[in-house]
Amino acid sequence: MDYLQRFQQLDAWLNQHQALWRVRPFTHLHLPWEHQWPELAAFLRGRSLEQAEQSHNQPHLVNAPAPFADLAKQSLALSQVEDWSREPLNQRPELLTRHVPGRKWQQITRFADIAEQRLPQPAQHWLDWCAGKGHLGRLLSFSGGQPLTCLEYDPALNEQGRALSQQCSVAASHVDMDVLRDEAWQTLQSHHTPVALHACGDLHMTLLRQSVARGCEQLVLSPCCYNRIESERYQPLSAAGRSAQLILSKDDLALPLLESVTAGQRVRRLRDQSMAWRLAFDLWQREARGVDSYLPTPARPQSALNVGIADFCRFLTAHHQLQLPEPASWSALEKRGWQRLAQVRNLELVGALFRRPLEIWLLLDRALFLQESGYCVQLGQFCPTSLTPRNLMLVGHK
Repeated sequence: MDYLQRFQQLDAWLNQHQALWRVRPFTHLHLPWEHQWPELAAFLRGRSLEQAEQSHNQPHLVNAPAPFADLAKQSLALSQVEDWSREPLNQRPELLTRHVPGRKWQQITRFADIAEQRLPQPAQHWLDWCAGKGHLGRLLSFSGGQPLTCLEYDPALNEQGRALSQQCSVAASHVDMDVLRDEAWQTLQSHHTPVALHACGDLHMTLLRQSVARGCEQLVLSPCCYNRIESERYQPLSAAGRSAQLILSKDDLALPLLESVTAGQRVRRLRDQSMAWRLAFDLWQREARGVDSYLPTPARPQSALNVGIADFCRFLTAHHQLQLPEPASWSALEKRGWQRLAQVRNLELVGALFRRPLEIWLLLDRALFLQESGYCVQLGQFCPTSLTPRNLMLVGHK
């Protein structure tokens, strides 16, 4: 892949169609593109919640009116990367798998296998960035016998990781460290091979900057939660990113994260109920206030769903210090909330076509930054989407 050419293609395409993916159906009763493509809008608004759920992870397959098919085709073409995913080559000792959920273990083993395969030189010393209990670093160290340093902010996780490393006879140093602080950056040495599996926002961007600054010969990472950044706007890493047409807000960076494959049936049911009630509240407050604008709603525990929709909505009213006339029928309002949820989920399928392209844009900004810093870079998919939608990996070496 010509990273710069693909980045520029994505930048132009995302910028051209930003009216389709920037505005969220959850917060707007009507979307800017609906008057331009009324047939597409009517088709999506007429679909059920079940149909939306079935299409969530495969929006490209929806047989919707124009321009949906053309956008889907362009999305797939611009999202192509190498697929490195495969079953791990070696069986791992049972001792290493303890205390690791099955899906997470599959992600770790595939990440480790691809890292070892793609790096041109065996690591001298692994450094697990935002290590948690150090499962990834411990697996890599166990396989090759190299020393391991794990940097983790939570002392309790470090303590558990230290015990697990001792049980596995892995030479690991588990260090209490905030990786956003200078002390962590001084820990990085040129002979370290930093690895990070699903490090969020500023955490993995700091790793990239500091690995380059400290002269690390090679590194491997899979980013996550691009919106977990301190600034309100995305600050591109590469020169190409800084000269791009696209200017991204923190809210924009959340788009790739809207895909989910792991939630169980009960979790999805409770999530849907909470969202339907929030949308019901939104309809009520707009009509009662006579103001057609969305009011952000605070997070509520699952137990809040036990009180019924009336008390749920009254809490939100009190939170915003509003005094609203109550609806004629709470059950009728709830029904409207569920109807709007179905519409929202189906309208979101348009924006879903831009989830992966935007993520590739962000990964290419990171890849180009490494290239500009003298690294050879590989970008690929280390596991299938069914294990995690955040399945993209960057491998860099000088």
